[in-house]
Amino acid sequence: MKSPVLLQALSATESLTIKRPLQQLLVVISIILSVVFLSACEPQDRSPGMWLSGELVDSKIQDWSFTDEFNEVFVETHPWYGIPFSVTVVMVNLDNAIYVPSIYAEQADFPGTKYWNGVIDANPDVVMKIGEKLYPRRAQLVTDKGEFERVYEAMAEKYPFWRQVKDGTVEQPFFVLIRMDDPQ
Repeated sequence: MKSPVLLQALSATESLTIKRPLQQLLVVISIILSVVFLSACEPQDRSPGMWLSGELVDSKIQDWSFTDEFNEVFVETHPWYGIPFSVTVVMVNLDNAIYVPSIYAEQADFPGTKYWNGVIDANPDVVMKIGEKLYPRRAQLVTDKGEFERVYEAMAEKYPFWRQVKDGTVEQPFFVLIRMDDPQ
């Protein structure tokens, strides 16, 4: 015959073994619902997002001049943990190449403190959303001073803020330029 204390202990143990799988199931369901809810989250202004949606264009683009009409675009990066991280950026087309700046709060070497820069430093394969279309690209830090200056001037021609920075009427932020090359 089992003692009442032993019976209580067994009853509590059985209750725990039933509750534990239920708790695990609820956690899994919560995670799935969170991912589904957030999966449609594109970046908005300065708030980052996740997956980008749109029509995938996997053919080589011969002429990027159509991008001149867009002031802001999205860049989807691919961190090691598998959930994309997307940001809103400005862009400029120069010599049929796409460039985006990344501004730092204080002086830093690339990738610095920008999360998305750290991601592209580890995995340069990105997707750009321009209008409603998605373009696979490969992010490449601009290190050539001549190229940097030409892109900086093109940004100043397209955006009033960058013109003010270039003219010295607004304090120049610390920034890098990233060229969005064809994927490899």
